[in-house]
Amino acid sequence: MKKPVAFDADVARTYDEWYHTTVGRYMDARERSLILEMVEPRTGERLLDVGCGTGSYLLLFKHKGCYVTGLDPSTYMLDQAREKLGADADLRLGYAEDLPFADNEFDIVTLITSLEFADDPGKAIQEAIRVCRGRIFIGVLNKLSLIGIQRRLRGMLHQSIYNKARFFHVSELVAMVRSQLQGVRTQWGSVLFLPAGLYAVCAGLEEKIPVMKNPFGAFIGLSFPVTFTYRFVQDVIRDPLSVKAKNQQPAPGAVRGMHDPS
Repeated sequence: MKKPVAFDADVARTYDEWYHTTVGRYMDARERSLILEMVEPRTGERLLDVGCGTGSYLLLFKHKGCYVTGLDPSTYMLDQAREKLGADADLRLGYAEDLPFADNEFDIVTLITSLEFADDPGKAIQEAIRVCRGRIFIGVLNKLSLIGIQRRLRGMLHQSIYNKARFFHVSELVAMVRSQLQGVRTQWGSVLFLPAGLYAVCAGLEEKIPVMKNPFGAFIGLSFPVTFTYRFVQDVIRDPLSVKAKNQQPAPGAVRGMHDPS
């Protein structure tokens, strides 16, 4: 397997600078609002952020009471994350396509602007499903949005992280997820509908635009439940006599996190 993109020391050092600008803070707040609305983290849940970068989202979920684990292929990004979180997070070096965790280990698994840099996005989703026992959130850059088009053009004209990014649309995400979990229920929405330069003066307009099932925002969020009852049901069909009554109860997390069909 070819190694996915791992950011170097220069990118890691400057990665968070944009978030300290007025526009960057606003756009980040919009993304975080969508993430929290769709993930609904609960105190005491175990969360894995795949492609955790400098740890900003780990810090967000930690403040919501989660026990957080982060994985990233860049040692430089992980160094930045350690500065933010110290001993409050389990930080691992690794790749989304080969997660060093046991099956069903986490209540929540997130991939937030990390699938764009995976060598095999489908395999990354498969691995996220394997280690999850509750729900998964995927946040990606939308290739059909105004900001997405701007970023892709910038990547064509100038050296930037967008040279290495793969942009997605919601239909592609849903197809990849359902290739792993046929018929799974999904929930999705997006934010950031205007060109980035307008947010200094037009933030009020952004907040009037519907978010859920809107495919045109620059940041798309998609969530879906994962339970290990899929395999359990198949076992029941093959050998119904071996199933005891006490084992016919739903698996932990089987009900929580379920959403309306997309």
